[in-house]
Amino acid sequence: MSNDTLQNIKNKILSYTHVDAEPLAFALSFYQTISLKKGDRLISEGETVDTFYYLERGCISYYKMEEGDIQVLEFYTADVFFTDLIAYVKGSPTTYYLEALEDSVVLAVKKKEAEKSFRASHQLERFGRLSMQEAFLKLFNRVDRLNHRSNEERYLRLLTKRPDILQRVPQYLIASYLGITPVGLSKLRKRLRKSEA
Repeated sequence: MSNDTLQNIKNKILSYTHVDAEPLAFALSFYQTISLKKGDRLISEGETVDTFYYLERGCISYYKMEEGDIQVLEFYTADVFFTDLIAYVKGSPTTYYLEALEDSVVLAVKKKEAEKSFRASHQLERFGRLSMQEAFLKLFNRVDRLNHRSNEERYLRLLTKRPDILQRVPQYLIASYLGITPVGLSKLRKRLRKSEA
C-alpha cells in the first residue's frame, strides 16, 4: 500500500470518528490492495460476500440482472467504503455484481478481520457502526429517490451532485441508474437542452 493510499484511507476512517494511532494501524494491517482492470468483478451473483471495500481510485458499478437487463443501483467512485451490504450482513449469497467500469484500485478487508479490529478497540467499533449506518442510509435514500422523484428530478440531481459520472459511465448504464430507458434518457436530455436555449 503506497503512502498516499494509506493516508487517504486513514483520513476517511478519521472522518467518521477519532481513532488513536495504534488501533488505526492495527486495523489497516488487515487491508489488502486489489488492482482491477475495466470489466473485472469484485463479486458476482451467487457468491457469499465476506469483504468490505475502500475505493482508492476508479469507478465501480453495483448492479443486478433482471430478465436479461442490467439494473444499476449505484456507482462508487474514489474515497468511499462499499460492499453488497445486505449479503455482507446476512452472510447470504448475493444477487448483485460489483464490476469495475474503469481501471480501479480497491483496498479490501475480510469481515472476520474487520470484526477482530472492532473487538480490539471501541474507537474502531464506533467507526464500523457509523460507516455501516452511512452505507444503509445511502441505500435507503437511493431507493426512496427512485420511488418518489421524477425522471427529470433524478437526472438533474445526478447532474448537480455527480457530474463526473455522466462523463465516465456509458449512457445505457446512466439510464439504468436513473430507472429509465436509454431512449428515455436521450429524450430527457434533448428536452432539457431545448428549455435552456
